[in-house]
Amino acid sequence: MTVDDRYDVSGLPEAQFEPGSNGLVFKNLLGITSKQVMDESETRALEQAMDVLIRMYSATHRFTAQDLSGCHRTWLGDIYEWAGHYRRVNVSKDGFPFAASAHVPALMDQCERSVLSRCTPCVFADLADVIHALAETHVELVLIHPFRDGNGRLARVLSSLMALQAGLPLLDYGGMAGAGKAAYIAAIQAGLDKHYEPMERVFGEVIERSRSSS
Repeated sequence: MTVDDRYDVSGLPEAQFEPGSNGLVFKNLLGITSKQVMDESETRALEQAMDVLIRMYSATHRFTAQDLSGCHRTWLGDIYEWAGHYRRVNVSKDGFPFAASAHVPALMDQCERSVLSRCTPCVFADLADVIHALAETHVELVLIHPFRDGNGRLARVLSSLMALQAGLPLLDYGGMAGAGKAAYIAAIQAGLDKHYEPMERVFGEVIERSRSSS
């Protein structure tokens, strides 16, 4: 993921990398310089955070933008100073630019009013409605990319919590990796035009995999 350098953001903690990491590891509270070690640390922290978050949110909880900041902080708060705070740098990935940082607060407020308030709690009787809610919230959160890092994983956390509200098992995202990654990226890009059907197909497969493995 690259940082848009049209503005001087060098003084922001989220724009800095750990000395000795060759620009591969964000400046962190643990002094980790190895990308492999950091990846493992983030993965362990995410597993621990999921245990906490599953107990924190009920089946009738309506998620807010503040909740998502809290989820991000619960996960990465012991690792990064900027955890739980909206990013202040512009970022892109593989040439795909996400929302400008200046617009993130307003976009998250809008997401809360128009998406989260309608799609959560995810207690729809029809599975098709559940899948649409998962797809729409996931796409919109990833496109906004509200935090410096971890947005895709945070979106999967939210989808998992919503799926539990719907009475589904904990979601297995294994199919999104490898050969499924291209379809996932294409589904995110389709969401730019509010076309959620590709992501609905992705989540339909995720749910099928999750049910067969539970």
